[in-house]
Formats: sequence, structure tokens, C-alpha cells
Amino acid sequence: MGKRQGQLKQANAVSRYEVTAADLPLHCPMPGMTVWNSHPRVYLDVQSEGHARCPYCSAEYILKK
Repeated sequence: MGKRQGQLKQANAVSRYEVTAADLPLHCPMPGMTVWNSHPRVYLDVQSEGHARCPYCSAEYILKK
């Protein structure tokens, strides 16, 4: 990843993410991730169960309280 993209993270590189209320509404890939090599944006309901899994990349998102 080049410097021109700043501090962007590679999308779908991690299989488990901890998120907070500041990340809501939650979508995968998240802001700050490169999207050119990722799947379409999908919104995830992490509030009802405290966790959610992306149907595209299977990344698990855990809501920290």
C-alpha cells in the first residue's frame, strides 16, 4: 500500500473486529479500509445480538460496551 492512501487498512485482512457505538451504523468494509479489493458495502446489525458476521467475507464484529 502506498503512502498516497494514508493509513488505510487492507480490507478483509482480519476475521474479528471489536467495534464501539462510535462505529455505528456498522458496515463492512469499515471506513479506513481500502475498498478497491473488497466486496460491496453491507450494513450489519451488531446492536441486537452484540455481534454480527459479514455475509461476504465472514468477518465477525463484536460490539464492545
